[in-house]
Amino acid sequence: MSGSEDRQWPAHSTEAVEADLVLGVALMKPLVLICSQDAELYLFLSHILGVDGFTSEPAGGVDDALALADDRELQAVVLDCGPTSATGSTICARLKGEPRTGDLPVIALIAPGAENQHLDLLKAGIDESFVRPIAPATLLDCLRTKLALPKPGSNGIENGSWLRCGGLEMKLDAYRVRGNGHDIHLGPLEFNLLRQFLETPGKVFSRDELIDAAWPDNIHIGARTVDVHISRIRKALKAASPGSIIRTVRSAGYSLEKPDD
Repeated sequence: MSGSEDRQWPAHSTEAVEADLVLGVALMKPLVLICSQDAELYLFLSHILGVDGFTSEPAGGVDDALALADDRELQAVVLDCGPTSATGSTICARLKGEPRTGDLPVIALIAPGAENQHLDLLKAGIDESFVRPIAPATLLDCLRTKLALPKPGSNGIENGSWLRCGGLEMKLDAYRVRGNGHDIHLGPLEFNLLRQFLETPGKVFSRDELIDAAWPDNIHIGARTVDVHISRIRKALKAASPGSIIRTVRSAGYSLEKPDD
């Protein structure tokens, strides 16, 4: 992402807790507060939470996090603890010290180089901590355990199916992409873009449609930025799945070629 993208944050949703209708019963999605100043990490975390049945809100600092905790009906908090910021333990201690938020599960994701924050987090009352990188399934399992939630699919509702086009496969709930059986590693923006193509192979998507699919609403994205991320996807596909081709349609956009029948 460009520098201007990193500095801007997705706007708070007007309705933080959404409802899904399943067999006529409204099921409220657990709301997780993600405290991070890294917009790329927030997009990644919000995506994996979203496909697993959670919804999320971003907070950039201590005051922001405490205001949201007071205003929203949160079910859990995830802290991004980096080597250049020590606000994680402060946020945790403040949340644990308030009667309304004292029982909230607080999970720390500690970046490499910030391992010295472990002790301060423990003193602040952290419920669980992991050193990044962390497998998405580990974080999701931790949240479900802390909130006593059933695992996806245990209620009979299918979740986590694969999207496929030729030798290219994407498993949404595991945030995994494979080409001809080989893992393909993509960032959150590239993952969202490729998902759009895989959901409708052969369809030509304009750059505006791709921006709507992959970026938050309040971030201004130019056509050149889309082209850069498409180039990254093409490079990854060329190495692991050379038969999967994203073609440029002049004056129209991009399309994932469907394999020959």
